[in-house]
Amino acid sequence: MATEALAPPATGAGSRIKSELTQQRLRAARWFLVPMLIALAVVAGWPLLRSIWFSFTDASLNNLYGAEWIGFGNYLRWQVLESGTVRWRGLLVDGAWWNAVWNTVRFAFTSVFFETIFGMIVALVLNAEFRGRGIVRAAILIPWAIPTIVSAKMWAWMLNDQFGILNDLGMRLGLLSQKVAWTAQAETAMTAVLVVDIWKTTPFMALLILAGLQMIPKDIYEAADIDGVHPVKQFFRITLPLVRPALMVAIIFRLLDALRIFDLIYVLTPNSVATKTMSVLARENLFDFDNFAYGSAQSTLLFLLIAVLTMLYIWLGKVRFDGGDR
Repeated sequence: MATEALAPPATGAGSRIKSELTQQRLRAARWFLVPMLIALAVVAGWPLLRSIWFSFTDASLNNLYGAEWIGFGNYLRWQVLESGTVRWRGLLVDGAWWNAVWNTVRFAFTSVFFETIFGMIVALVLNAEFRGRGIVRAAILIPWAIPTIVSAKMWAWMLNDQFGILNDLGMRLGLLSQKVAWTAQAETAMTAVLVVDIWKTTPFMALLILAGLQMIPKDIYEAADIDGVHPVKQFFRITLPLVRPALMVAIIFRLLDALRIFDLIYVLTPNSVATKTMSVLARENLFDFDNFAYGSAQSTLLFLLIAVLTMLYIWLGKVRFDGGDR
């Protein structure tokens, strides 16, 4: 009798029980997701759909609910003059818009490129064993912890052409022959913005890459050392391939942030054509110039650009968000 009681269940019964448990877990997971999906629909989905709708109307801030449908007029429209000349209007032929697109793409790819390189260097240093490593890890996060508005104002004072500390230091060291209006001149404005953003966001990249580095087993490096593999070769043959999944996820997070950059540029270089991004231009049309429908069209194209670039990055980079690799 005891032998019968301890006998394992039949294979068919075990599979059925396992299947039922799996189904119960899936049903529970779906119910847990419902509140999140409702919250996303309210705070993200509905405003997005409203913005897309307004982009096809003649809405203004004073007449949001009386807006009328005008089709693609905000994106592209044309008028044939009596002379036969065709005059094109709309967002797709707006030079200011394409200048903002160029500024946004240039800023996003340049900043993410340098933040990835510097973040990797910092992460490799922090991953090494040395005394006081915990203090250094905490200290290096300070730029990331400072709010962007505070960072922008702080750097605006430091870069000021009249009483900024960087101009004063450059003059004293003989690096500058005269004071430079770093954030006011078109030639230097974008460089100034990039320096501030790289200074602020490199710690974020370093932290994510460091998490990936610490997942690599130490015995791999010990075996490489025994085989006499050069440290540089270890980096390219061991470290880089194994940290790639974490690196790709970190890059896409930063790329999304960089493509919708607003606060840093709005505070550091207000009204500068050389740095004006799509977000800044859309905000101006939405609220400052009362071109609500036109600003909505710009916001819609910004959303589409981010979506397309993100999908291309995930597809071309073969990114997986479960920590694995394809």
